[in-house]
Amino acid sequence: MIPRQLLAHAEARRVGAASRLDDKSRSALGQFFTPGRAASLIAAIPRLPREGQLRILDPGAGSGSLTAAIVARILSESPQLDVEVVGVETDPTVAGYLRDTFEDCKDAARSSGMSLDASVIEGDFIDLATGLLASEPLLSRPFDLVIMNPPYLKLGARSSHRLAVAAIGADCPNLYAAFLAVGVEVLRDGGQLAAITPRSFANGPYFGSFRRFLLDRLALDAIHTFQSRSTVFADTGVLQENIVFSGTRVGKRSHVTIAISAGHHDVAVVRTVPYNEVVRPGDPHKFVRVFANDKDQEAADSMALIPCTLSGIGLSVSTGRVVDFRVRDLLRNEMDEATVPLVYPGNIRSGIVEWPREIRKPQALDVSDEVRAAKRVMPNGYYVLAKRFSAKEERRRIVAGVWDPTGHAAKTVAFENHLNVFHRSGAGLDRFLAIGLSYWLNSTLVDRFFRTFSGHTQVNATDLRTLRFPSDDEMRALGARFDPRLPDQDTLDEIVACHFEL
Repeated sequence: MIPRQLLAHAEARRVGAASRLDDKSRSALGQFFTPGRAASLIAAIPRLPREGQLRILDPGAGSGSLTAAIVARILSESPQLDVEVVGVETDPTVAGYLRDTFEDCKDAARSSGMSLDASVIEGDFIDLATGLLASEPLLSRPFDLVIMNPPYLKLGARSSHRLAVAAIGADCPNLYAAFLAVGVEVLRDGGQLAAITPRSFANGPYFGSFRRFLLDRLALDAIHTFQSRSTVFADTGVLQENIVFSGTRVGKRSHVTIAISAGHHDVAVVRTVPYNEVVRPGDPHKFVRVFANDKDQEAADSMALIPCTLSGIGLSVSTGRVVDFRVRDLLRNEMDEATVPLVYPGNIRSGIVEWPREIRKPQALDVSDEVRAAKRVMPNGYYVLAKRFSAKEERRRIVAGVWDPTGHAAKTVAFENHLNVFHRSGAGLDRFLAIGLSYWLNSTLVDRFFRTFSGHTQVNATDLRTLRFPSDDEMRALGARFDPRLPDQDTLDEIVACHFEL
């Protein structure tokens, strides 16, 4: 069997295995089998030795697409290697497909005169490799290469998987992060990990602890991102923004190869950047920043010249205080003497907050109970609000607008939890500062820089705190010249570039 046939057979099994899982089963497993082209892309990333032994682990192996892809590559490039492959799969039906793929790998190796030992372990990878259940002999010796497409499932704080990886020092809020953490732990020093995962781990507070665990142990070697959110797992309905990356345990942190393509079928644009541009020294959050092209680099260079942090200009950002489904009894459709305005993301349009507006939401909050109200309102004043979730059709990730208190008699205002609120010590801003800040946040420069480290539509307050900002005097001067309602994007970008001399 030649490598091309090996890959074709593996792809046919992937389709067959996927057809055996209904949506409920797939959701329970959190597993989406790797398409053949994507598997080949992932398998092409790790470095291969020319001779000696190579011990490979494919956890959550599914039908074996990744193993078939890496074996096909070895057959073509390093057939003199002595290879051992271990695949772990928890679903008994899928494990049958995996065994068939492994038999194909053995046949292909025999045909080429290559030494290949391939073993399938049926069971839960996290349980088998950690804690009291870590009794599987094939997982007890370190691996030279771990290659994976791990399952995607949220983990509760007391879930067995989360507790298992906590024992090795990793806090993993999602099962894919747990797979990565354990995958790194079973590598030898100098061993490599290559994976396709959601990009969500790259930034934000949710994965902060995990990111520190991972990047303290693994030096990133290569990152491949995709411009399309839907092409990699197109036949599964997955709309995650995916990232392919590889790294070396206890490796050198000198350079990272960055590739970007529309999908896994397309030719990628490739560049090499210094490691400290991807993971900045001293960054307590350890955000992973991906500069896809020269424009991204220019945005980063321009941002580095911006003088201030948010705290440096005396401002803060926090999430809105009203979680509407928890205070349904306080929501009102009409204003009266006992209510204050309640602002939602849907109220933001063209840089201003239009309130009230037809958005199918009650837009008033009853504050007659002063104790309950005190935790949910802020003094009425000028605020800049940014949506915490941007819609796919929106041009920018950061969509901000100015709340203007004039015309509202209420002494306080309420902001719903899907908003980030820029404020000064819990109170409003100077009007001109608010306008200037809104222009800055809505600029393409900020959007492009934000996308270098944020791979999803969520905009966290922590992410916003990592941005650079012009001085408050510079933003006031800009705000004094313009109305809060934004011009078209090109005009706004020209205003920002000229005013801040970018």
